[in-house]
Amino acid sequence: MTFETWLAFLSIAFVTALSPGPAILLVMTHTLRSGLKKALFTIAGNVTGLFLMASFSVLGLSALVLSSATAFMAIKILGACYLFYLGIKTWRNGMTISLEDAPQTDNTRSYYLQGVLVAITNPKAIIFSTALFPQFIDINTALLPQFSILVVTLMCCSITCLCGYGYWGVRAFTRSKRLANSKWLPRTFGGTFMGVGVMLALTAQR
Repeated sequence: MTFETWLAFLSIAFVTALSPGPAILLVMTHTLRSGLKKALFTIAGNVTGLFLMASFSVLGLSALVLSSATAFMAIKILGACYLFYLGIKTWRNGMTISLEDAPQTDNTRSYYLQGVLVAITNPKAIIFSTALFPQFIDINTALLPQFSILVVTLMCCSITCLCGYGYWGVRAFTRSKRLANSKWLPRTFGGTFMGVGVMLALTAQR
């Protein structure tokens, strides 16, 4: 893999990680609810999920899923139901916004698992790893080092963008006391979760 090839992949991976999606929405929700420090567990979970999906791609399992309409539909429905569940939970329970001192609740494991589940049930991650990885691989050289570079690059882009959104979310919403205490904030995030879940369920297989 040449340096130019890696730069091309880096640009695509960064734009993909920067584009709004379920993972970013989840990180911002947890940041607003419990602070950025605990939302880091969500980010860690999401990156773990991305690593698993990338590993499946390396092993050829993602291609198997994409070739099966039943398996692909099952993943879409599972992801959609989970996002819809998160939306209802956020809508009903609301948010406790924190900037410096996060509430002392034992939810780090839950945040981590939610990050993993959102990543592995997102068909976009499957399509990204399956469709793009082969485009940047030189079959005439060792495959494992090349895949390792691509996976680490993707994970670094994801961590950077998710942390950025988490920090921005805290700063944006905690500057306004009126907005922070508004009942419409959890409803907006919850409704967005549910909307993304519905859109995911309606996504046609390509």
